[in-house]
Amino acid sequence: MARNNKKNYNNNDNGKMTLEEAGKKGGEKTARNHDQEFYEEIGKKGGKTTAQNHDQEFYEEIGQKGGNTTSQNHDQEFYEEIGQKGGNTTSRNHDQEFYEEIGEKGGNRRARQRSGNSNRRKDRR
Repeated sequence: MARNNKKNYNNNDNGKMTLEEAGKKGGEKTARNHDQEFYEEIGKKGGKTTAQNHDQEFYEEIGQKGGNTTSQNHDQEFYEEIGQKGGNTTSRNHDQEFYEEIGEKGGNRRARQRSGNSNRRKDRR
């Protein structure tokens, strides 16, 4: 009889769990035995390790992939809702000085972009 060499292969005739079943069972046990703080801690450790092993291009790529998937799965109403939630949270956590500061930064950046664009237009003439 031919045998499949994949480790998670199981035809269930031998009574053993598949790799997927074992992983699910282990994950459920871990969830029962640990609290949110545990998951936050291992998440931070994983994030630090990932940051050490990857560059900005990696994060741009996974961000793009995630954004594309999200936009395929959600409509405008979803974005309006999360934008509203984010705006409300930001306004609760920051004062007027924060908004003045980010407004000034945005205005300065826009001014630099415009001056750069006007120079390019002059070069084309």
